[in-house]
Amino acid sequence: MVEPPHTFAFIIHPINPKADVARKWPWLGRLLSERQIDFFSHFFPPVYISEITGVRSEATGVEARGWFIAAPYTPRRMLELPVDAVYKKIIACGRMAERFGARILGLGAFTSVVGDAGVTIARVLDVPVTTGDSYTVHIAVASIREAARVMGISLEGATAAVIGATGSIGAACAELLAREVPDLLLIGRRPEALEAVRARCEGRRARLRTSLEVNDIREADLILTVSSAIGPLINPAQLRPGAVVCDVARPRDVAASVAQARDDVFVYDGGIVEVPGPVDFHFDFGFPPGMAYACMAETMALALEGRFEDYTLGKTIQVEQVDEIAGIAARHGFRLNGFRSFERDVTDAQIARVRECAAQKRRSSSGR
Repeated sequence: MVEPPHTFAFIIHPINPKADVARKWPWLGRLLSERQIDFFSHFFPPVYISEITGVRSEATGVEARGWFIAAPYTPRRMLELPVDAVYKKIIACGRMAERFGARILGLGAFTSVVGDAGVTIARVLDVPVTTGDSYTVHIAVASIREAARVMGISLEGATAAVIGATGSIGAACAELLAREVPDLLLIGRRPEALEAVRARCEGRRARLRTSLEVNDIREADLILTVSSAIGPLINPAQLRPGAVVCDVARPRDVAASVAQARDDVFVYDGGIVEVPGPVDFHFDFGFPPGMAYACMAETMALALEGRFEDYTLGKTIQVEQVDEIAGIAARHGFRLNGFRSFERDVTDAQIARVRECAAQKRRSSSGR
């Protein structure tokens, strides 16, 4: 009996419009302005980007094959258009995935949060769907643990903050962090939703506070930011010396000026993992070879596992599902492997320098 193929597809879309369009069509990225790309994206059909080969399980030796398919909408365009128009474009991408023979479909970036976070998409399509957000939660929290360790921050005495705490990823990250830190600050835009997240996190270790003000991160040692804003939320003046910031959001929540102005804080790109096997994406999305976003990795891990079923969908992520996909991914060989910040690898020497600069700034501010 021939084993059915382990196939998947993943939907991407332009986050940084000019740069991302230029990855596929350099001349078009140079020619069009960001606003022009926003406008013309409404008329573009789904775009085949590349085939993905070489995703191989360390546990079973099974190899998965996949495809990148682009929904041409930018984040701004997805927010401007009626949700049904965005659904229509995503569903068209799903139909292309079905024609390719994908047995599971992953929704990337804003396609995973629009409307009801994949529920309607999954209901319409024949191929099962996942947003990949459960594994994104696991990797974000695992990476902030590791970042705290290399920065010499003890979780037992740390104050943590989650920006975007009312979103599906933010709420699940908050629930996990509430087990590990003594103080947890939940930041969002809607008071009622923040209170619901606070209730979800009650009964664990952390003393919980809520805020509508991003500026309140000044008191946090560890910051996990995962908003759905289309512009930066965090600027250099808002961070204390030695702070760790895990930026899971795409587009980024941390302004590029933070990297230029603050050599005493550690900002890194969250949700990035090493993929097992001699993987070739046949497309440059700005990562070193063999690295991918955790949401992509969830889709690949489910394909390797043969779990061809709807997985992470909707506005609520259960921590039990986070734990399950973490185990599946680890078994097949997906793992954290170092840090990246603003598209560049972070070295041990750079981390040591951040720690030194932070210590100097703290000594200076205390008058010693």
